Amino acid sequence: MMKWMKLAFRNILRNKRRSLITMLAIGVGFAAIGLYHGYIHNAYNGLRVIAIRGEGLGHLRINKAGWNAKGKLEPEKYMFSQEETQKIMKLTGEEKNVVLATPQIQVVGMVTNGAVSTVFIAQGLVPKDDVVIKGDWKVFRPRQGHKIDDETIYGVEMAKDLAGYLNLKAGMDGIVMAPTLSGQMNALDMQVVGIYDTGNDFSNDKFMRFNFYFAQSLLDTKSAERVVVLLKKWEDTEMMRELFLKKLKAAGIDCEIRTWQELSLGYLKMKSYLDMIFIFIASIVLVIVIMTTVNTMGMAILERTKEIGTLRALGLKFRGVSILFALEGAFLGFLGSIVGIILHSVVWVLIRVFPPTYIPPGFSEPVEMWIDMVPEMLMILIVSFIILSMVAAIIPARGAARKNIVDALGHV
Repeated sequence: MMKWMKLAFRNILRNKRRSLITMLAIGVGFAAIGLYHGYIHNAYNGLRVIAIRGEGLGHLRINKAGWNAKGKLEPEKYMFSQEETQKIMKLTGEEKNVVLATPQIQVVGMVTNGAVSTVFIAQGLVPKDDVVIKGDWKVFRPRQGHKIDDETIYGVEMAKDLAGYLNLKAGMDGIVMAPTLSGQMNALDMQVVGIYDTGNDFSNDKFMRFNFYFAQSLLDTKSAERVVVLLKKWEDTEMMRELFLKKLKAAGIDCEIRTWQELSLGYLKMKSYLDMIFIFIASIVLVIVIMTTVNTMGMAILERTKEIGTLRALGLKFRGVSILFALEGAFLGFLGSIVGIILHSVVWVLIRVFPPTYIPPGFSEPVEMWIDMVPEMLMILIVSFIILSMVAAIIPARGAARKNIVDALGHV
């Protein structure tokens, strides 16, 4: 085998220019696929953080059974009582994989500055728990004022476009109105303590954030709509959902649990979109690489027809000719992959040092483009390009090997 490999390596050096062009084509294709995969890998991480922390979804959301189907129509029947909420928090918080379990409630109503009114959607949450969910990410901090806290119960955060429409700034007062669970209209004074950016153009003109107890007062209830669970590792999401369903059912609590992926407004759609683009780009690149390798090996085989005839006359079998050219293709694939790793690394470093900015669809603020270095994907690409190059080399080699020996020896 060592002799075969030496012979194959020498053969690709016969026409250095042609081999170099093929390796460059493979290298550019390798780098293009690797860089785009690194980009979407980083994008998935970012979208996951935005969903879990930015949207405040946590990893799991626990609702009373039937909430998803009928909770909006009859909320008082499909909310957890104060006792049930405490029990759920205690049972889920016992697990070592859980960071926290916190109650939340959603409010839909009207907000006014005394002159102008508009519709709002608000999340009622426990401020100290929300700090844990949001983490240290600066992007989730208010652009003006400060976050809601446990002391100022009537303090609210308002999305920037909604605040702009009502001409409200941090420190200014307003009134929120919403129907209670019994159907009566309720109104409470509130103070805007912070202005924030939701990160999405579609929600910046309607979202607000309340203290959990302020939201309960507005709805005139002690119940909670849901319990949000934050885990240490997002990879444990499905496992913990199954565990909580069994544990809570055994405790007499009939509930339904959804994951952050099911709840996120954009994660699955954006992931599907990026995956489709990746498949499209990878397919085009791979076709170009295969055609380039087939062309290179085809030209080499055409020039070496007499050589193939001589080898066949000396007793080399059809399988041996295929193996020889497959090894040549493998070397081209491997060396081209090395070129691709070099190009990939150079571009990756340049983007790390000088990251470009852009505004993704639906986002309200520009973001920096980052590309992750994913060694596992690079290894997969190396193996894939070697195999593809071998296959591309065997295709023309099979035809030459089947040629009549006499005709091959007399080829001009």
